[in-house]
Amino acid sequence: MTNITRLFDFPYYQLEKHNLSDALVTKYNNEWVKTSTKEYLEKANAISRGLLRLGVNKNDKIAIISSTNRTEWHITDIGILQTGAQTVPMYPTITSEDYEYILNHSESSYCFVSDQEVYDKLIAVKKNIPNLKEIFSYNSIKGCKNWQEILELGADESNQDVVEDRKNNVATTDLATIIYTSGTTGKPKGVMLTHQNIVSDVLMSAPRVPLRAGSTRALSFLPICHIFERMLTYLYQYYGISIYFAESIEKISDNLKEVHPHVMSVVPRLLEKVYDKIYAKGADLTGVKKKLFFWALELGMNYKPYKENGWFYEFQLKIARKLIFSKWQEALGGELELLVSGSAALQPRLTKVFTAAGIPVMEGYGLTETSPVISVNDMRNKGFRAGTVGKVLDGVEVKIAADGEILCKGPNVMIGYYKDEEQTNEAIKKGYFHTGDIGEFDNEGFLKITDRKKEMFKTSGGKYVAPQLLENTFKQSRFIEQVMVIGDGEKMPAAFIQPSFDFIKEWGLKHPEAKLGTTNEAIITNPTLIKRIQEEIEHYNERFGSWEKVKRFELTPDVWSIDGGHLTPTMKLKRKVIKEKYNDLYTKIYG
Repeated sequence: MTNITRLFDFPYYQLEKHNLSDALVTKYNNEWVKTSTKEYLEKANAISRGLLRLGVNKNDKIAIISSTNRTEWHITDIGILQTGAQTVPMYPTITSEDYEYILNHSESSYCFVSDQEVYDKLIAVKKNIPNLKEIFSYNSIKGCKNWQEILELGADESNQDVVEDRKNNVATTDLATIIYTSGTTGKPKGVMLTHQNIVSDVLMSAPRVPLRAGSTRALSFLPICHIFERMLTYLYQYYGISIYFAESIEKISDNLKEVHPHVMSVVPRLLEKVYDKIYAKGADLTGVKKKLFFWALELGMNYKPYKENGWFYEFQLKIARKLIFSKWQEALGGELELLVSGSAALQPRLTKVFTAAGIPVMEGYGLTETSPVISVNDMRNKGFRAGTVGKVLDGVEVKIAADGEILCKGPNVMIGYYKDEEQTNEAIKKGYFHTGDIGEFDNEGFLKITDRKKEMFKTSGGKYVAPQLLENTFKQSRFIEQVMVIGDGEKMPAAFIQPSFDFIKEWGLKHPEAKLGTTNEAIITNPTLIKRIQEEIEHYNERFGSWEKVKRFELTPDVWSIDGGHLTPTMKLKRKVIKEKYNDLYTKIYG
């Protein structure tokens, strides 16, 4: 049996143990196309042979930029790694200038792209990237070489012995990949992860995820260039789970109904959106149906695991699941058993309500630098608690520094930032990685994240404010889509708010007296709406100390997005950018 010590060992292990007919499944021209484990490895080996014939050496860097998760990505990933070269996965949504910076900084010699849009962005700066020898595309693009050319170049198996030799010379401690973190400030940093970093994290996470081997389907849609989704896809391969790749965020509800997945990963923003849609549908009901919906919702909000609420609650929950929550399940494909949430803090009410609905949400915690999982909730063995990120993985050590910062040590911690000794030495001290997050353990060993150290700020009165905590609370309002709390060095906290325009337009139809107007500009200046949002802010402010309360806010007309530059690719706020964009509103608030 294959002993897994390097990333490319996962598919070989799968071949021996599970040998799936649908290891990787992508939709082309409205049809789901299955790739078996055997074909996956045959193609990966062809890519390795082709790359060797192109002259790829050990430790060369090869970039992959794909707008969607797809079968080709994984074949390329394994094909590259087997040669002893390293992959540089990149976010498709970053700017051309960022493409240029990362490709030059990593000295990538080849680049695989998914589609025309990515290709055009890359071509715009190609002349400034001297090391880049060639671009290959997955889709057929005029004037661009196709990845099939490498497969054809590797069709002749006569140099497979060289591939085997290269594979045998890849050590577990060798560098596997450089992942450039988008970062909320400054130039991206190249996180260097070894085979051992990621393999250890997969194997330490495996006992925490209650997945069954064989006949289980995963839907993959979070960006594969991000270590969270990538690590999960290796975990799925280890478990013998078929991976279906979602077409896009827009088509995700169709894909859920077609694939009927048992497991998928989510970021909090997606769950918030799903919940808001369900809530809106419930609010439109009338009579008994509406009463039942809100009764079930209330029940869900008070959910506690392990029958802690007593038999009567469990009896009611059974009824709620049958009458109401079963429809939630249906909307998500009908067979979901597990959602894994990462990348940002999840509102505990969402964890509770989805888990009550029979769709358990297991929130975890980690960073790119820790490959990524440090801790994760697990329904079994009393390992689940809403509002926490679970217990630390066996094999990982976490301690809380005097200032509350979470420090981590383990085989999953990166070897450093590429070509940046200074930042590496700042991040890793005495063997501990400094996460930049503030947290604490409760009395039963569950880890709780309270804020980003870098994001906490002091008002001019010298009081500390944790913006994430406030933002997550305010986002519970259906009127508020996105919010950023400001006030560093100012006399009081305030906020920029992107209203939930879709919901507000519906609300406007029910309140014609508000005379909302149709454009976003008209909506954000409407006095009735401003007054209504003020009420929401006051309601949620109740939960905070006087120094933390948001005293003033301004509404923004545009929808905050990745493309607009407001959000990182994992939907975190780019605080510096947002503050600059709305400098006039900042001045309006603070003068």
